[in-house]
Amino acid sequence: MRRRLRGRSLRTRLLRSIALTLAVVCVAMALTTIYAQRAYLLGTLDQRVTDAAERSQGGLQRRTGDATDLGFLNERGQPTGTIAARLDAEGDIVSAEVVGRDAVPRALTTSQRAALDGIATDGSRHTRTVPGLGTYRVTAIDGDGLPVLVGLPMDDVQDMISRLVAVEAGIAAAGLTVAGCVCAVAIRRQLRPLSRVAATAVDVSRAPLGRGEVTGLTRVPDGDTDPHTEAGQVGAALNRMIDHVESSLAVRQRTEERMRRFLADASHELRTPLASIVSYAELMDRGTDKIEPRLAWRRVSAESVRMTGLVEDLLLLARLDEGRPLKCGQVDLTSLVAEAVWDARAAGSEHHWQFALLLEAPAEVSGDAERLHQVVANLLANARTHTPPGSTVTTTVETTEGSCAIHVSDDGPGIPPELLPTVFERFTRGDTARSRAGEEGGTGLGLAIASALTSAHGGRIGVESEPGRTVFTILLPPSGTAELPPRARNMPARPHSV
Repeated sequence: MRRRLRGRSLRTRLLRSIALTLAVVCVAMALTTIYAQRAYLLGTLDQRVTDAAERSQGGLQRRTGDATDLGFLNERGQPTGTIAARLDAEGDIVSAEVVGRDAVPRALTTSQRAALDGIATDGSRHTRTVPGLGTYRVTAIDGDGLPVLVGLPMDDVQDMISRLVAVEAGIAAAGLTVAGCVCAVAIRRQLRPLSRVAATAVDVSRAPLGRGEVTGLTRVPDGDTDPHTEAGQVGAALNRMIDHVESSLAVRQRTEERMRRFLADASHELRTPLASIVSYAELMDRGTDKIEPRLAWRRVSAESVRMTGLVEDLLLLARLDEGRPLKCGQVDLTSLVAEAVWDARAAGSEHHWQFALLLEAPAEVSGDAERLHQVVANLLANARTHTPPGSTVTTTVETTEGSCAIHVSDDGPGIPPELLPTVFERFTRGDTARSRAGEEGGTGLGLAIASALTSAHGGRIGVESEPGRTVFTILLPPSGTAELPPRARNMPARPHSV
């Protein structure tokens, strides 16, 4: 309800502003027209008064009467209401008459004559109100010793001005009414999309975002997102904000789910060696003859080593997640990869190990040699663990002007297609088809550590797999660059065929 009232208040304020503006414009135009018309009519009337005064003076010159003679008023052509007066040398009125409706001059009363006193005979025009006769435009002239005063009524001018004011007021009122209605309709239509945008914002604010609901949020209709209108720009901006909120909440939800799964998997992995250690410790404590103490100690030691390795891997991933810097130095990939291949050959003599170089530029990168060795060692260990004896594992170092690549390929059974999207996630394990018979699987952190360490060095890691061919590819920026060039960053981690 409050939002609706605010919307109405906005429309009301807009209408009031427009109405006030139109009213000011109409008043200004009306006043300008009235003043211009009044000036024109007064100018015309003043000219008529001056002409009447000159004719009256000319008529006196042709007559032979005394100083009070106003016989020229009896001449033809004198308009009704014309006032004429004879003045003496001091400017006082000697005689004054007015032409009546019957065209017969009548003498002015004392009060009427008093209203005409004090007018200089310099030809200037004055406005005087004569009792019983109305408002007059009066002038007095002096020529050849015959000063006269003449006045014409202003009733016609005032009536015309009054009618003009009434007409202007009517036109202005009608115009304001029509303009107000048109503006009200236009404003309502223009604000209607804004009302829908506000309704969308209200719906989004009521969504249970705190409970992880990140889909199905209401959007502003496409018709209300026109970038050429202000309301459309607001609607488009709101849609972009909703998209950003949904994507951010989706990322947070995935992160929380991954964290919960990570904690559950880590707890499970730590619980297994701990349970073994506790079991062997209890057997040794009881002094039972079911197991030889020396064998029990070996098993406790093995499980301790396994648990220590798992904890160290988890700590390494935590440090990488925090963005802690790695050691930085010049690393020769050819010697580093060769050492990793020799170590893998010693650990898995039942496999066939091959090493190849395809160098178009020096195979040198900037980074932590120990951690890069760990990346290659993890990939080789993964190949050894998940391929049967007799499989061939080929490691290739390939360099170009823009990147350095390490390919680790094998001819094993391949990675199941459903596992490929999550192969670099933590605690991801292959199915039993890829595990060597009779050998215990790993913790599922080797590829996750390889991916995290590669990213920490500004590189990328990818995998392609099909039955009989699996290739892991590592792309690293060459020495002297902080990141891969755009071409290498945008292309998929596609290995070189070996």
